[in-house]
Amino acid sequence: MGYKSLAECVSDLEKHGHLVRIKEEVDPYLEMAAIHLRVYESQGPALLFENVKGSMFPAVSNLFGTLERSRFMFRDSLAKVEQLVELRSDPIKALKNPFKYAGSALTALSALPLKQSLFKNTFQKTTISSIPAIVNWPMDGGPFVTMPQVFTEDIDKPGVMNGNLGMYRIQLGGNDYIQDKEIGLHYQLHRGIGIHQTKANAKGQPLKVSIFVGGPPSHPVAAVMPLPEGLSELTFAGALGNRRFRYFRDEEGFVISADADFVITGTVFPQENKPEGPFGDHLGYYSLTHLFPLMKVNNVYHKKDAIWSFTVVGRPPQEDTSFGALIHEITGAAIPQEISGLKEVNAVDAAGVHPLLFAIGSERYTPFLKEKKPQEILTIANHILGKNQLSLAKYLFIAAREDNEKLSTNNIQEFLQHMLERIDLSKDLHFHTNTTIDTLDYSGDGLNTGSKVVFAAVGEKRRELMTILPKEFSLPDGFGTFKIALPGVLAIDGINYTNAANAKSEIESLKQHLKAANLSGLQIIVFCDDANFTAATINNLVWVTFTRSNPAADIDGINDFTANKHWGCKGPLIIDARKKPHHAPELIKDEEVEKNIERFWQNGASLNGI
Repeated sequence: MGYKSLAECVSDLEKHGHLVRIKEEVDPYLEMAAIHLRVYESQGPALLFENVKGSMFPAVSNLFGTLERSRFMFRDSLAKVEQLVELRSDPIKALKNPFKYAGSALTALSALPLKQSLFKNTFQKTTISSIPAIVNWPMDGGPFVTMPQVFTEDIDKPGVMNGNLGMYRIQLGGNDYIQDKEIGLHYQLHRGIGIHQTKANAKGQPLKVSIFVGGPPSHPVAAVMPLPEGLSELTFAGALGNRRFRYFRDEEGFVISADADFVITGTVFPQENKPEGPFGDHLGYYSLTHLFPLMKVNNVYHKKDAIWSFTVVGRPPQEDTSFGALIHEITGAAIPQEISGLKEVNAVDAAGVHPLLFAIGSERYTPFLKEKKPQEILTIANHILGKNQLSLAKYLFIAAREDNEKLSTNNIQEFLQHMLERIDLSKDLHFHTNTTIDTLDYSGDGLNTGSKVVFAAVGEKRRELMTILPKEFSLPDGFGTFKIALPGVLAIDGINYTNAANAKSEIESLKQHLKAANLSGLQIIVFCDDANFTAATINNLVWVTFTRSNPAADIDGINDFTANKHWGCKGPLIIDARKKPHHAPELIKDEEVEKNIERFWQNGASLNGI
């Protein structure tokens, strides 16, 4: 739908039964987030909090809580936008089928940003402290903007068409920030805003930043879209929303989204940083306090009847999971077009997205060999690990499409089983050591520091995976519960991690004990803190295994060896996925808050029956 505003979207959702109003006063400290989490878990409606304690502004969340609701909001434009992205990724399609794609160029042209000054008088000024101070998790460093659209321009190529609209974390208060005058920005330097800041810093000039909150739902979607090169986020927002992105500049030259509900403007000066965080993040843990760019606030604008938009992130699945499903639906064909031979790639949401990738690619290099081995898919793997957000991955499992044309990266258990039936652990593990990982991932030994590993599997099925352990199977003294988590995967617990030296000794004890055992159907042993929890669900297994391990440091193997600097093992792989002292704490709900929010579900209350 071509919504002109967030309020119009809210009204449309309510009219069609997709939104519920919460009329009672709600505390933005933990309560709003707790309500959101509970409603999301039940796949419930979007929520409009009409009475936010300490603020005159209402707030909305869970807009994108289900893929069905996202499709409903963009019911008139989704197909056209999918076609636009597909065409941008592979322009030759327009030549092959000109009638099918005839409208795509028109869609792009009609979506170009529109500069309009008529909206200047619709904005009023307020302060940061007047905005709903929403704190999601007990250890968070303060209130954060969790659904922002952050706009910056290239100092060498000014103009909105060369600008960047991204979704980066914004801390509104707490820590050492001067209230109403300073806020914190959290982003990585390779992102669009980071490139703009680097250019501005090199010239000794401040970077102008505009933060938009609210507006039509197409705007936050555009801010997180991995768009093909040359397709502007503002143009995409216009195409998806069936309404051109309207903007103007204020008296100080800042870009203002005319349809946003709130706009915060400010400047980032070279080398000015302050501690930002902690913050409960999408890996299911807190990202800790680190120095990040400081933004000095110029103005805070809001429209009449403005609505604050927010979400809550935490261990998947969360609203951003559904958000990601919409993005994948729009851009699913784009990445494979950019990497030759790639059929599909999936950042596994249950593992926190960035830690784990599944991919399927073609293996056509040596069709005449009796025994196939990974070659082309290793080339594809290197492409994947060098591609934008995919470069943050730690673990990449890649299979050959020729071995099973029906295999899908979206079925975690089926894909892992396919891999473990075929992989040769003595040859098919390829490490990248001393490299960068996600800033939010603390499994390495320093910020943004860790390693990567590629699991590549090609050819016929090599083995039947073990589902029942041999009767004679045992563990060394000190090791505790063990349980088959998946065919070919065993979870073991029993020893709390203390330090790297002890860990090495413990793993060595396990390796020696199992050295002579017949474990051909067992491919991975996950050494964890709670085997029953880890093995309870496939989601628990991948979350524990891949968020709590750093490949180069935490992978070992039974009957392992090194030959020509290649490491492999002839027995099962061991992944030490225990919690370690340098890891960030996991997210745990506040029990008192959970009890307090029960009042919203009582008879006569706003959420009764939801």
